[in-house]
Amino acid sequence: MNSTAAETEVLASRAWVDRRTVFVELTDGRQLGFPADRFERLANATNEQLQKVTLRLNGAALRWEELDEDITVKGVVAGRFQLPLPVAA
Repeated sequence: MNSTAAETEVLASRAWVDRRTVFVELTDGRQLGFPADRFERLANATNEQLQKVTLRLNGAALRWEELDEDITVKGVVAGRFQLPLPVAA
C-alpha cells in the first residue's frame, strides 16, 4: 500500500499552554499534550514565555520566538523529547 506525503504529514491546527503543559490540536482532530519540562529551553522558560507559542511551517512546527525554540509536531506525536520525565519525590 502506497501513501502520499499528505497522508503521512502530521500538522497542528492550534497550540496552547496550560499549567506548563503544551497542548497541540492536530488537523485530524486529535489533541495531545506534553510537559514543557521535557525540553530544556521550555523547562527554563517563564509561564509568560511559554504562552507565546505559535505555529510555523503550516502547522508542522511549534515556535517560541523569544526562546529561539522550534519543536516539530511530528516529533511530539512520535514521543521524541529531549529530557526524561521528572521523577516524583
